[in-house]
Amino acid sequence: MSVEQQSPKPDVADARSGATGTAEAAAPGPSAEETISPQVKLVIGVLLVAAFVMILNETIMSVAIPRLMVQFAVTAATAQWLTTAFMLTMAVVIPTTGLILTRFSTRSVFIGAMSMFTAGTLMAAVAPVFPVLVAARVVQATGTAVMLPLLLTTVLTFVPVSRRGRTMGLISIVISVAPAIGPTFSGFILVNLTWRWMFLTVLPIALVALALGAALVKNITTPKSTPFDVLSIVLSAITFGSLIYGLSSIGESTEGNAAIPPALPLVIGTLTLVAFVWRQLVLQRTDSALLDLRPFTSRTFSVGLGMMLISMGALFGTLILLPIYLQNVMGLTTLETGLMLFPGGLTMGLIAHRSWAGCSTGSAPVRW
Repeated sequence: MSVEQQSPKPDVADARSGATGTAEAAAPGPSAEETISPQVKLVIGVLLVAAFVMILNETIMSVAIPRLMVQFAVTAATAQWLTTAFMLTMAVVIPTTGLILTRFSTRSVFIGAMSMFTAGTLMAAVAPVFPVLVAARVVQATGTAVMLPLLLTTVLTFVPVSRRGRTMGLISIVISVAPAIGPTFSGFILVNLTWRWMFLTVLPIALVALALGAALVKNITTPKSTPFDVLSIVLSAITFGSLIYGLSSIGESTEGNAAIPPALPLVIGTLTLVAFVWRQLVLQRTDSALLDLRPFTSRTFSVGLGMMLISMGALFGTLILLPIYLQNVMGLTTLETGLMLFPGGLTMGLIAHRSWAGCSTGSAPVRW
């Protein structure tokens, strides 16, 4: 046998090495476009901590309402305003967050929102009378209403599409764990301490989040001096404020304590809603609308939003009414009431974790 026959064919060997090199070259991890910069990761991490504290604060009031009814000698319908005023403020502020996030930098918005929340928490901790406590909740809600859209906008703007499912799943876990811990946390405090400690224990965490944000968060957006429509802001405030006030007054009207008939703010809110929608449709032609309504043309978006509206209404309705029933009718303590609400929030966290796991492994298809 000749030497030529014994030696391997060079073209075959080169092809094999070339194929191997090609496979190795294709093996590297995500491209630069699919990675998240360390600065964006840091900003999202700080925003997650701030969002957790704010949602925790939002849910600790549910178990405390019966105690506060006795403390301030108010009815259940009046005490409900601690939650209603919070939601009403968020409904008024949230439509303007798009404008706020466009005109101001990330750092400025974070410091402003976190400062408002921290000031409201301190104000609530030292509130001498019920109206001051309600006002403190309004201040807290102002910061919360800006922080949550800031978190979601940061993710949708700076996180690549291939990583959004994983990141949004992580946010869902954080948002789900806070309502699970909130009632149990407040129940434990109310059994051992006064109600003021619900806010005094949250205050140091808020201060730490504010300090970390002020020291570490850098500007990742460029503010733009975009025009805004004053009439849209006024219509938005009247619309959502009137609708929520009217719906919340139904409970007081059954006891004869409503300041005005609930039908009046509901009618005003409905009329201004029509005017608000018409105004936004007109402004959309020049891309200057306060609230872009074009996503509602998507059936998937509209149906999903409607389902979320019903689900959140059921969730927060339960968080308000169930503690009152368990404590005033069933005779349970605040800690027992918190433990009764814990499984629901825990289930939400487990479902969110499962969704996040599916998005991480690619076993659950996600559309954007």
